[in-house]
Amino acid sequence: MRNSNIYKNIFMMMIVFTLTFVSVSSIVFAEDTLVEEDLEKPKPVRGKVIEMVSEETAEEGFFGDNSTTIIQNVKVEILTGDHKGEILHVENMIDDMLAYNINVEEGDKVLLYLEQDTEGNIINGYISDIARDKYLVYLGIFFVLLLIIVGGMKGIKSIITLGLTILAVFKILLPMILKGYNATAISILICIGVTTITLMIISGINQKTFSAIIGTTGGVLVAGIITWIMSNVANLTGLGSEEAQMLMFIPGAENFNFEGILFSGIILGALGAVMDVSMSIASSLNELKITNPDIDKKSLIKSGMNIGKDIMGTMSNTLILAYTGGALHMMLLFMAHDFYFTEIINRDMIASEVVRALAGSIGLIFTIPITAFVASIFIKE
Repeated sequence: MRNSNIYKNIFMMMIVFTLTFVSVSSIVFAEDTLVEEDLEKPKPVRGKVIEMVSEETAEEGFFGDNSTTIIQNVKVEILTGDHKGEILHVENMIDDMLAYNINVEEGDKVLLYLEQDTEGNIINGYISDIARDKYLVYLGIFFVLLLIIVGGMKGIKSIITLGLTILAVFKILLPMILKGYNATAISILICIGVTTITLMIISGINQKTFSAIIGTTGGVLVAGIITWIMSNVANLTGLGSEEAQMLMFIPGAENFNFEGILFSGIILGALGAVMDVSMSIASSLNELKITNPDIDKKSLIKSGMNIGKDIMGTMSNTLILAYTGGALHMMLLFMAHDFYFTEIINRDMIASEVVRALAGSIGLIFTIPITAFVASIFIKE
């Protein structure tokens, strides 16, 4: 009974810390957001292509004689905003020299940017992209329904934890990094908070959950330490990707620690897999203890290690394949141009991805003995 109270006190302290951190951060960055929203920003409106008026090929392409430009003249009905219901004639350029073209057809929903005069009258309009969010919402709803149908109450809890994780990333982590706060420290706090809340909601406040939290935290910290060491010895700048380089040109970029942002991305990427492994081991050992109350600590650790070994191979593949899938276009580009392996592996961009995949996998491996040992101690006899 006494042990149970100790666990509850520890969990309550974790909850209070996490909720306080989330609340304070939300208040601080809500003010910042309000300030930013006061700034004039062009906002896209929705439209629908109601008629293809004409489609012509220009005598000279937009990029000169070596390119071909097709000019689509379309009628678009504005569906949102102050000009809702108005019909607008829009020119849409399609050039074969561009990697990404927006080829519209009658009935397509599009996003428009409107050029207006000082009185708010439309001077011109530009199609910025196809409106795809409706289909993404449908897919999201299908995903949520599957979670509920297959998982029942556990599925509902998974939806809640997923929502909290998304909020933590988009309302706390990203705004704090943009404001110049230490990305490494914030990422560690977010990971601990997300892990604690997720596992408590999914499995309740008990020894099994406590073991999984410690195992997850340990594995993520190991991944972080490996990343920090490799960033220093291999001189990784965190500027290997095009997106990272573009960040250098935004306001306040001088406050960014790009190595810290690289670290943040790596531990966040590893968190899901590490949490899955630790919870699987802790849950298995808990069930083993319930089935065989006489099992001793040594046998529990051995069983946890055996379970972890089975999980380790597939989960490491999951991490490696996830990062490989994200870099597929880049690898195809290198292969198509016959780059030497030495050239490829020494590029900052590639080395960062290798560290990302291997550091996450090493953290995952360390999660197994940490969780097995902690669970053997804390699972109630």
